Amino acid sequence: MAVDVALLTVRDEVLQVVVVDHRHGGPALPGTFLHVGELLSEAAARALQDKAGLSDVTFTQLRVFDKPGRDDRGWVLTVGHSGALSTARIPADVRSVPIVDDRPAERLLFDHDDIVTLAVEKLREQYARTFDPAELLPDAFTVLEVRRIYQAIFGRTMVKDTFRRYIIDALEPTGELASAFGRPAELFRRRPGAQLPTGALAFFASGRR
Repeated sequence: MAVDVALLTVRDEVLQVVVVDHRHGGPALPGTFLHVGELLSEAAARALQDKAGLSDVTFTQLRVFDKPGRDDRGWVLTVGHSGALSTARIPADVRSVPIVDDRPAERLLFDHDDIVTLAVEKLREQYARTFDPAELLPDAFTVLEVRRIYQAIFGRTMVKDTFRRYIIDALEPTGELASAFGRPAELFRRRPGAQLPTGALAFFASGRR
């Protein structure tokens, strides 16, 4: 029995998944075999720490992947896990692979591509219900920064005015402006417990490239 973790992030405005170089040659998700007496969650946390140097990561179980032949070392069952982490919390030397058409741009070992696809689906469902549940955004942000995160997650360009209508009730103004080049933009913070309106998923996912 093994565990593998699809840890998603947004780097350079692109949804990506953290990968490691596997000893069998090729990229793979951080994973490990379950120790005797160890909880699945403990093994997943250990895999992220030992293989990618990441700690204090929130993740959830996806499902068991048990197809015979998925691992040439024998019939190895793995419990796929998924999570998302701000790129600010991921060291620059930790490798990640862009996700294109719901799958990693590079072929991963075993059936890890399928785990990533399921993790992306779960992340989109979460982001359509709740505003930035994985806290990929900083504490204060502009609407443009929000739209870029959502566009990366859903893999499509969104009309800014329509997008704003779906998320604006989940935001609280800070009363400050972003100190960036160009026209000043209003800064917001998350409204505690805010849910996105019904129909958000249909809008976010429509016309996805």
